[in-house]
Amino acid sequence: MKLLVLHGVNLNMFGQRDPAHYGTATLADIDTGLRSLAQELGVGVECFQTNHEGALCERIHQAHRDAADGVLINAGAWTHTSLAIRDALAILRCPIVEVHMSNIHAREPFRHRSFIAPIAAGQVCGFGVDSYLLGLRALVGQAQTAIKK
Repeated sequence: MKLLVLHGVNLNMFGQRDPAHYGTATLADIDTGLRSLAQELGVGVECFQTNHEGALCERIHQAHRDAADGVLINAGAWTHTSLAIRDALAILRCPIVEVHMSNIHAREPFRHRSFIAPIAAGQVCGFGVDSYLLGLRALVGQAQTAIKK
C-alpha cells in the first residue's frame, strides 16, 4: 500500500511557529512518527511539504498518475482558501483524510470552513501530532476498504 502525506504552506515552521496552537514538534518529528507508524502498520508512506500551491497541485496530480492508495493532507491555510487544491484532490480515486494539529473549529471563524472536508473521508483535528497519527490509522483503514471493493 502506497500512501502520500501532504503538508501545506508554513508547516515547515512547526516547532517554531505559534507553539500554543501547534506545539513544539517539528515537521521532521512528525514525518519520523508517521514513517514509524507506517512501518508498524505494514504500509509505505511518502511525505511531501511545499509552500507553493502549484507544487502541491502537481504532487497531487502525480499521486493520481501513480495510483496512490490514499492521501493524508494538512493543507495549512490553503484548507480555507484553495479551490485549486480541492479540485486537484477531487481528481484522486483513493481515500483522502484531512488533518490539523489545532482544532480549527475552535479558532478564528475563517478557519472553520474547509474546502477539503466535503471530499475527504474524514477530518482529524485538535490533537497535535496525534492528529497525524490518528489520521494515518484512519487512512489505512479507508484504503484497505477501498482496495477490497
